[in-house]
Amino acid sequence: MGEPVPPPPRRSSGRGASAQGSAGLPGSTAGSTDRPRSGRNQPGTSKISRIVSPADLRALDLEALALLAEEIRTFLVQQTSRRGGHLGPNLGVVEMTLALHRVFDSPADPIIFDTGHQSYVHKIVTGRSGDFDRLRTRGGLSGYPSREESVHDWVENSHASTSLSYADGLAKAFALRGEHNRTVVAVIGDGALTGGMAWEALNNIAAAKDRPLVVVLNDNGRSYAPTTGGMAQRMAALRLRPGYERFLDQVKNRLPMAPVIGRPLYSALHAFKSAVKDWFIPQSLFQDLGLKYLGPIDGHDIEALEEALRSAKGYRGPVLVHCLTRKGQGYPPAENDDAEQMHSPPAFDPDTGLPVAAPTRTWTGVFSRKLVEIGTEREDMVAITAAMSGPTGLDAFAEQFPDRTYDVGIAEQHALTSAAGLAMGGMHPVVALYATFLNRAFDQLLMDCALHRLGVTVVLDRAGVTGEDGPSHHGMWDMSLAGLVPGLALAAPRDAVTLAEELAEAVVVDDGPTVVRYPKGAVPQDVPALRRLIADGGDLVVVSGGIGAVDVLTEPGPGQEHDVLLVAVGAFGSMAIDAAARLADQGIGVTVVDPRWALPVAGALTLLAARHAMVVTIEDGGRSGGVGSAVADTLAGTGVPVMVLALPQEFLESASRSDLLTDLGLTAKDVARGITEKIAERSGRGSEELNHGGSRHGSSNHKSPRRNGDLNGQDRNGSARPVDGAAMKDERTAGEV
Repeated sequence: MGEPVPPPPRRSSGRGASAQGSAGLPGSTAGSTDRPRSGRNQPGTSKISRIVSPADLRALDLEALALLAEEIRTFLVQQTSRRGGHLGPNLGVVEMTLALHRVFDSPADPIIFDTGHQSYVHKIVTGRSGDFDRLRTRGGLSGYPSREESVHDWVENSHASTSLSYADGLAKAFALRGEHNRTVVAVIGDGALTGGMAWEALNNIAAAKDRPLVVVLNDNGRSYAPTTGGMAQRMAALRLRPGYERFLDQVKNRLPMAPVIGRPLYSALHAFKSAVKDWFIPQSLFQDLGLKYLGPIDGHDIEALEEALRSAKGYRGPVLVHCLTRKGQGYPPAENDDAEQMHSPPAFDPDTGLPVAAPTRTWTGVFSRKLVEIGTEREDMVAITAAMSGPTGLDAFAEQFPDRTYDVGIAEQHALTSAAGLAMGGMHPVVALYATFLNRAFDQLLMDCALHRLGVTVVLDRAGVTGEDGPSHHGMWDMSLAGLVPGLALAAPRDAVTLAEELAEAVVVDDGPTVVRYPKGAVPQDVPALRRLIADGGDLVVVSGGIGAVDVLTEPGPGQEHDVLLVAVGAFGSMAIDAAARLADQGIGVTVVDPRWALPVAGALTLLAARHAMVVTIEDGGRSGGVGSAVADTLAGTGVPVMVLALPQEFLESASRSDLLTDLGLTAKDVARGITEKIAERSGRGSEELNHGGSRHGSSNHKSPRRNGDLNGQDRNGSARPVDGAAMKDERTAGEV
C-alpha cells in the first residue's frame, strides 16, 4: 500500500552551537563550542558523552546501564539547577527511557511522550546532551519534544492527555500502509490519565486487536501534586498489586505439577480469579477495556522493564505496560518535596535544592491572597483547579477551605461545566487555569457558562508571552477566544492593586462569565491612576470602580494637543507611560488609559477616543479578535483611526519575555517610534487610511525592520501578502520561529 512512511523530517534549525552539556560531571570533559547542531556529542570520558544514538545503549550491560542512569541523574540536576526546568518528572523516568530505547527502534518505532516535559532523558539518549547548556533558551534546546531538533521527536506536544490519540493515528496509518513491523509507543503519566481525551483514545485503541501499539503507563501517582479522584484511587489500588500477582504466578507455575488434583484445582482457582481480584483488588480496569495488561513493573528496574517491554512488543496488538516510578527518584531534595517533588523548579542550589533567587511578589501570589480574603467573606465562593493547585495559587485557599476546593485533574472541559453546575446551585466558582489551557474548554465556556448566563469566574495565569516554555505555553489566544463569547467580561489588571480590585469585581457578577488574566512572574510596581472614568450618557464621570470604568494613567500637559489615545491593556501600563513621555518630548500629546475591563469595549473608551486624533492599542495577546480589533470595530465609522499593536498570529519561540517583547516591537522605544512614524506618514499623506496593524519595529539587534504602516509584507515563500494587524516580521536570523 505504498512506500513506507519515513520518520518526520528533521528540519534545519539554524541555531548556534553550544558547549558540551556534561561539563562539570565526574569524569566528563567539555566539548567544542563550535560543534554543529547535529546533536552528536563530542568524545569524552563520561558515559553520557558516548551516547550519540539509541543504538549505543544496546551494547551496554546492566551494570553499565545502572552507572549511566546515575550519571544522567547527576547531569539533570546540574543542568536544571542553572535556569530551571522539569526536574522531578525526568528523574523518575531515567530507567524507563533507557529500556524503551533498548527495546524499540526509534524513530522507526515512534515513542510519543505525553505532555512532553519528561523527555529530557529521551533527548540525552538521542544525542542531544551537548545542547543542555542552552536548555529553554532562545535558539537552544526546547524543554519539550521538538521536531526541529530530532527525527526522534514525532510531535511538539506539551499539553496533556494527547499521546494516545497521536499513537492511535500513527498505528492506523502504519496498518493501512502495510507496515506491520512498526510498533507505536505512547508514554503517559504525570496525571495525564485524568484527562478525558486519553480515555477516548483508549476506547479506540482497544477496538483494534491487531495493531501494534504499546501504552507505557508511568504511574508515579502525581501530576504537579498527588493525583486526585476516582481514577487516582483505582491506580493506587493497582500499585498494591505486585505481591498478589507474584502469588498467582507461583500458583500457576507449581500447582499443575501436583499429582491428581493439581490441574483440576488450578482450573478451579483460575475460574475463581475474577472473584478474588474483586474481593482484594479492584478488577483490572485496562483488561476490562480490552487491553492486554502487563504489570505493575518496578519502573526503576531496567531488567524487569526490558522484559515487560519485549513481551509487549511481541504481542503485536494493543498492550498496556504499567510501570511504578517515583517522581524525583535519586535526588533527595526532590524526593523530600512533598508538595511537588521539584516538578518544575526555578534555578536552584544543586546541593540543597533551594531556589537561588530571592522571593519576589508575583501575580500568582497576589491572586492567591486576595482569593482567600474573598473566600473568608463569602461562603458561596468555591475554587476549581485542573491538577495545578500550587502553580495557579489555589493552595492557600485549599488549605483554609478544603471543602470548597476541587481538583478535577487534567480536565479543563469538565472544570468549566462543573463550575456551571456549581453556579446553578447557588455557588460562585473561581476556575484557575493557565491561559494556554483555556483553549481546551472554549465550548464549555461558550455553551455551558455563557449561554446560561452563569456567574463563573475564570482566572488565567501565564497570560500573554510567558517565556521559556515555548510556543505551546504562550497564553496569547485567550482574548481572541473571549471576545467571541456573548455576555463575557474580561479584565486585564496592570498591577497588584488592580488585580485585587478586578478579582473582587468579577466575583460579584452573577449573570455571565468573567475572566481575569495576568502574565507570569513578578508583578510590577503599582501604577496609580490620575482618575477613574465611566460613561454616563455622553459624559465622562469620575467613579471609584466597577466594570466599565477606565483608568487615566497620564495625559497631555497644559497647552498640548490630544493627539493620541494610547490604550494599554494589562501589564503594559508602565511601558505605555514611558512611551507617552518619549512622545511628549517630540511635542505629541498622549493620553494613556488602562481599560481595566478590556472586553467588551467600555463606553468611556469610546468617548475618550472621540477627543483624540488617533487611537493606539497595545495588548499582550493575538491581534486577530483581540482588544485592538474590538476597539477598531467599535470606532468604525467615527473617523477616528486605530493602530493595533499586538502579538502576531504565529507560534512564538522559546525566549525570555523581555527578549520576545523587544523582538516584537512591544517596548516603549519602539511604540513611540512607531506612533511618530505613523503620525508623520498621515501628515504627509492626509488621505491615506491608517493601516490597522502593529509592527515589528526592529530593535537594534534585528536587521532590515519593517516599519509600522507597511501595506504589504512577504510571507515565508516570498509572496506578497496584506498586513492584517499582526505584528510584522523583520528579517530574522536563521533558526528563529
